[in-house]
Amino acid sequence: MQCQTVLPGTECTFWSKQGCIYEAKSCQIVVDECAGCERIVEGTIGKVCSVAPAPSLKWANDLKLCNFATHRKIEIKLDDTKTNPLKASKKAAAGKKK
Repeated sequence: MQCQTVLPGTECTFWSKQGCIYEAKSCQIVVDECAGCERIVEGTIGKVCSVAPAPSLKWANDLKLCNFATHRKIEIKLDDTKTNPLKASKKAAAGKKK
């Protein structure tokens, strides 16, 4: 359904026949960590996130990273483990048996 309060005419997953069903009853303005994100739109109360009604809660997790953020990425570090070629060949051969 379409939002009628903060982003009039925009599709919103928190809007129902009874109005906004989000706990705070309205979207909240973005926080400083959101600066540069492509999901920020201008609403009637100021800049808001187009996918998260409470951006401050999105940045409060353990990683300090919003899962919708388009301007920051998580760096994944993999351990350089060495594979034993003998074990790898045995695993490959075992997979071919029927």
